[in-house]
Amino acid sequence: MTERTERRRTILGIGAGNAMEWFDWNVYATFSAFFAPQFFAGDDTGTALLKTLAVFAVGFVARPFGGFLFGWIADRRGRRLSMALCVATAAVGSLVIGLVPTHAVIGIAAPVVLVLARLAQGLAHGGELPAAQTYLAEMAPPARRGLWSSLIYFSGTAGILVGTVLGAVLSSVLTREEMAAYGWRVPFVLGGLFGLYALVMRLRMRESDTYSREEEARTATPGRPSLWRQVLARPKALARVVFLTSGLTVVYYVWSVAAPAYAITARGVDPAAALWAGAGALGVFMVLLPLWGAASDRFGRRRTLLVPGAVLVLALFPLDAMIHDGPTLFVAMTVALALIGAGCAVGPALYAEMFPTGVRAAGLGVPYSISVALFGGTAPYLQTLFAEIGRPGLFLGYAIVLLLVSGLTVYLLPETRGIDLATAGRDGAEPAAHATTPRAR
Repeated sequence: MTERTERRRTILGIGAGNAMEWFDWNVYATFSAFFAPQFFAGDDTGTALLKTLAVFAVGFVARPFGGFLFGWIADRRGRRLSMALCVATAAVGSLVIGLVPTHAVIGIAAPVVLVLARLAQGLAHGGELPAAQTYLAEMAPPARRGLWSSLIYFSGTAGILVGTVLGAVLSSVLTREEMAAYGWRVPFVLGGLFGLYALVMRLRMRESDTYSREEEARTATPGRPSLWRQVLARPKALARVVFLTSGLTVVYYVWSVAAPAYAITARGVDPAAALWAGAGALGVFMVLLPLWGAASDRFGRRRTLLVPGAVLVLALFPLDAMIHDGPTLFVAMTVALALIGAGCAVGPALYAEMFPTGVRAAGLGVPYSISVALFGGTAPYLQTLFAEIGRPGLFLGYAIVLLLVSGLTVYLLPETRGIDLATAGRDGAEPAAHATTPRAR
């Protein structure tokens, strides 16, 4: 197999599976305003939406368990197997949501099934990101690891964008009553079916050379230590992942996923206009991701993260205040996502450079999933809650504090651009302060 063919298979396998997982995971928030009354009958629109977003947050509870389960599989049985199982689990959860009867048909069982399906998706999504990030970072040329790693959020955003465009199209051709009755089911069913294609693509991928060499060395050494013990032996790296993720995950879920639904319910923006604005902003976001990744390969991870992060802290209040209709929502989302894109593009490479090969997926997966569950999963709910009580500024202040925590963590990190992943994080050792490799031309 030629190098070009191998590269294409890697990109398609990671991209298709990751896009499907993110599509399945995030169309829940995109379509929540439409199907909330179907599962929580008898409540007013705002209360039903809050309960639906609470289920969105509950799905994040499973993510740390998925991070460890699929991280263990990735570190002990291979990245490829872990990613295939993640795709299959997410697809099943999506199909269940798309086909489950409503509260009017099966009563309280409807929200119960909804919760169980979201937990299954949370389990899968908790394993998908660390396994896929680890695999892609290990397959990338060291001098272009930042650029390659931007594929994670590029493909994931493509999945979100497809879901947003689908929502815009459906809300344009169907009435609000039709969307609430059956239109919201379409994306979940399509996501489950597309998962079959993604599964086939994942099974055609080969294992990363970095993992294969590490596995051969471990096999030759008797008495393999406990994976969990190895992960816990790196408390500094675990804490860094939690703090680095906390601010980024809040602003990411608010601006990339929940912004259209928030504009519809809290600001009275027309549903079709809000969804089209979201789709346009996500398109700009995708274009910028590879540029941020390439910038981190040229200028370093820390510098590429610190500058846009500082600007975002200053811009959050003005951006939120300008949301009044479709065009202003598009501008606000575009500016916010342009700044958030730096963290999304660089993060996968930076996380992979913190841990040694034998614990890379689990070491990243558990703290990352915990941070996303605590901060990202609750962000749409808290944003809507504070808007309902007339105090949206409290949520923005909360987001700014977390962004400052993430920024301080980045400032204190050593520079890891171009570090050799075969030796990264060995025995908890810090990478060299200015680890670099010649930039690919």
